[in-house]
Amino acid sequence: MEFVKMHGTGNDYVYVDLWTEVVPDPVQLAIDVSHRHFAIGSDGLILVAPPTEPGFAGRMIMYNADGSESGMCGNGLRCVAKFLFDRGRTDGATDFRLQTGAGPRGATVHPGPDGKAQRVTLSMGAPLLAPEQIPTTLPAQGGEFELEVAGRKLRGTPVGMGNPHFVVFVENTDTFPVHELGPLVENHPAFPKRVNAEFVQVLGPGHLRQRTWERGSGETWACGTGASAVCVASRLRGHSDGNVKIDLLGGTLELSWDGTGEVRMTGNAVEVFRGTW
Repeated sequence: MEFVKMHGTGNDYVYVDLWTEVVPDPVQLAIDVSHRHFAIGSDGLILVAPPTEPGFAGRMIMYNADGSESGMCGNGLRCVAKFLFDRGRTDGATDFRLQTGAGPRGATVHPGPDGKAQRVTLSMGAPLLAPEQIPTTLPAQGGEFELEVAGRKLRGTPVGMGNPHFVVFVENTDTFPVHELGPLVENHPAFPKRVNAEFVQVLGPGHLRQRTWERGSGETWACGTGASAVCVASRLRGHSDGNVKIDLLGGTLELSWDGTGEVRMTGNAVEVFRGTW
């Protein structure tokens, strides 16, 4: 099986082209390839598939490192857009639509000097704030709620971006115990399908720093849907006007949300290497 290793701001996945490859057991393959010491190493597996409807350039099917399926990943989808554009599957178009488990998403490719996609702007969809959409047992609707984990009270905002997020603003992301509290938030009973936890520090007007504990993968170097949720929460909590630059462990993302429509995100998409599994 041929594969491509790619990352968006350090959020790395193994990509397989379903135009040319067959993957009979993607759950087990995701677990096998993701191991950092005994395999390729990644945050999961993304299958790039032909679209099932006209008007789309391709389809993203993604699995976390533990084999669980996820509907949406912004960093992963930027790489899918690059994957398709660089291989001529968009017929040279720099604006096209993609299918995801969370619904259709628009992509705009920004080519580099070599003609290949260097940066990608994505329409991440409108945030989901209703409890049943996120899903959460908390009343949600854009509010801030308190969770108690390990005897510590965390106040955060639940936001759905095709997958569930809980955004917590903290004083210092460097010293915050992400690895201790992240899995406890992920598996809190308030989130029946588990949740991605974002821990965010305000650096200045429109400038944030984010660490993410992703359900099924642990702490990742970046999370596009998480950054989108942070963009939304920062506006709801009065930390920004909806235009933010977010520093993650793997790099910086630029996002905007006008308070009613879709979140837009721009960041890099990088091919690291190709190989045979």
